[in-house]
Amino acid sequence: MTQDPLTVHVLIEGRVQGVGYRAWCADEAIARDLSGWARNLKSGAVEAVFSGPSDTVVDMMDALWRGPSLARVTSVSDLDPVDPATGRFEVRTTV
Repeated sequence: MTQDPLTVHVLIEGRVQGVGYRAWCADEAIARDLSGWARNLKSGAVEAVFSGPSDTVVDMMDALWRGPSLARVTSVSDLDPVDPATGRFEVRTTV
């Protein structure tokens, strides 16, 4: 196990809007003490950033495939790297 810091910037696609996915991301990230954010995109996908210890971020990445009960995730893709997030995980508005 490693506690080196890791930041990931991801796109989650499938049935991930209108099912509480962003709120679920926030609850899961906060429970893991991760920083970052999640927001809906007009395309129907969810974009998110997670920062924290690498083992915890990897665990969160695995959890993204489950999501809340009504979600159906079809893909989780890496996006361009971003600077590490700090502070409390937040849900952002749609862009």
